[in-house]
Amino acid sequence: MRGEPSCPKCGGRVRAPGLFADSWQCGVHGTVHPLQPVVPPSVEALVVVTNRARVPVWMPWPLPVGWLFTGVACAGDDRSGGRATAVACSGPGPLGGVGELLLIAEELGVGLGARFAGIPGPDPGPGMRVDKPPHVKVLAAGRPTPLWHVEGTPDDRAVFAGEACGLWLWAVVWPEQTGLLMYDEMVLTDLRDAGAEVDLVPCGALSPRLLTP
Repeated sequence: MRGEPSCPKCGGRVRAPGLFADSWQCGVHGTVHPLQPVVPPSVEALVVVTNRARVPVWMPWPLPVGWLFTGVACAGDDRSGGRATAVACSGPGPLGGVGELLLIAEELGVGLGARFAGIPGPDPGPGMRVDKPPHVKVLAAGRPTPLWHVEGTPDDRAVFAGEACGLWLWAVVWPEQTGLLMYDEMVLTDLRDAGAEVDLVPCGALSPRLLTP
C-alpha cells in the first residue's frame, strides 16, 4: 500500500490543495511541502527522487566498507519539486554494532531535518553554535563543508548540521557513537550528478528511521 503524504515537521495528515488553498496544509503547521510516502530502497526509487529533487540528494560515495543504501524520502509534490531529501545508509559502526546515517538536504523552513534530529525546528537554531569552530568537515560536491554538532538532541543520536550549496545539510547518526564516522573526512556526492553510477548503489532493507523519526 502506497500510503499518503504527511507533514515533514510532525508526520501528521495534510490536506491537498483545493478550493480554499493552493498549497498543502497541515492542521498544526499550516502550509508545508508534503513528505511523500517512503518506499523500499531500490535504484528505481533513487532515480525517482533525483529526477524530482530541486535540492541535493546526498550520499557518502563511495560508501563506507560494509554499508548499504537503506532508503530515501522526499518532501514536495509534482508541482513544486522536491524541496527536501533524506537518504538513509546502514552498516557496521566504528565501535561495533549496526550504525545508521541519514543525510538531509532541505530549503530553509521545511523542517524535515529538525524532525529527524529530534528538535523543535524547523531549522537548527541556537543548538548549532556557529560562533565556535566546526566539529567536522565533509567534502560535499567537491567543496569542503563545515558541520557543527547540534546541541539539545535526544541522547540516542548524534546530529551535525551546516550549509552546502546554499541549503541546509543535516547528518543524523544512530547510535551516538557512530558519529565517529563523520570525523573521517566523509565524501558526499549529489546523486543528481552521479549519472550511471547510481546503478552501482548497493541496496539493503528499508531503514525504520525513515518511518519513525
